[in-house]
Amino acid sequence: MTLQQLKYAIEIANCGSFNEAAKRLFISQPSLSKAIKELEIELGIDIFERTNRGISISIDGAEFLGYARQIIEQTEVLENRYHGERFKALHFSISTQHYAFVVDAFIKLMKNNYNSKYEFTLKETKTYEIIEDVKTLKSDIGILYTNDLNSKVMNKLFSDSNIKFTPLFNVTPHIFVGKNHPLLNKKVVTMEDLSPFPFISFDQGEKNSLNFSEEILNFSSTNKSITVNDRATLSNLLTGSNGYTVGTGVLVSNFNGDKIQSIPIESDQIVTIGWIAHKNIRLSEIATKYIEILNYDIATKYLEFNYCLL
Repeated sequence: MTLQQLKYAIEIANCGSFNEAAKRLFISQPSLSKAIKELEIELGIDIFERTNRGISISIDGAEFLGYARQIIEQTEVLENRYHGERFKALHFSISTQHYAFVVDAFIKLMKNNYNSKYEFTLKETKTYEIIEDVKTLKSDIGILYTNDLNSKVMNKLFSDSNIKFTPLFNVTPHIFVGKNHPLLNKKVVTMEDLSPFPFISFDQGEKNSLNFSEEILNFSSTNKSITVNDRATLSNLLTGSNGYTVGTGVLVSNFNGDKIQSIPIESDQIVTIGWIAHKNIRLSEIATKYIEILNYDIATKYLEFNYCLL
């Protein structure tokens, strides 16, 4: 077993493809496949499961890749300590539902590492893809919510994917609207209040069901609906129309100022926002630092909306 083989395996896991990994590693695909096959024979396990549709990481492979990443990280620490000119970049990746407070904490992480070389990824994406990204180790952590409506399906997915869900905080459902919305004078809104207005939601692709919806309550019977793919479009629609969306109620003034406001919805639903990570993978130092920043922000800035689960 060599460090090069470990790096090869990690790159394949990151890319989800032997072909793409070979391009990034500047070697031929047959040479890469041979190196991984030799490693698998030496270890007595299959790191990757190969099918006609591509590859996936086996249970044994996920455990192995966790150890491999730790070895490579420690090797880079040694290289940095004794060969400063060969400093390696910090790596960190998050997949998340569309939460401004996640971005806010990410920016703080960037500022904390201003003098470091890093390769960070922040991916706002569909709920099912968040779970897949963490399962296949494309992301260190994922951030999403569970509630009574989706918990049965989500918990089974977490279990099947060898993923652990750690709560951050609880909230009750709120709507987000523009600062000139007709409902803004209300302290609490009802489903009946919302019926005349367009409901804006995030597209979930093929997994477009209540179990994977980002919008906390069921609005399937609404007369007016708009589907979007990104938070910028959502923000523009909220500020430029009388539409609304449903979320945590947590506002980050750094991004939208007072252009977007939140109002509680009359509901007994409790929603738990949390982070997920692979059970077999120890969080890196940089991932742990991000979670610390997130917890601190929640406890000091967003506590009025909820209570923290630390």
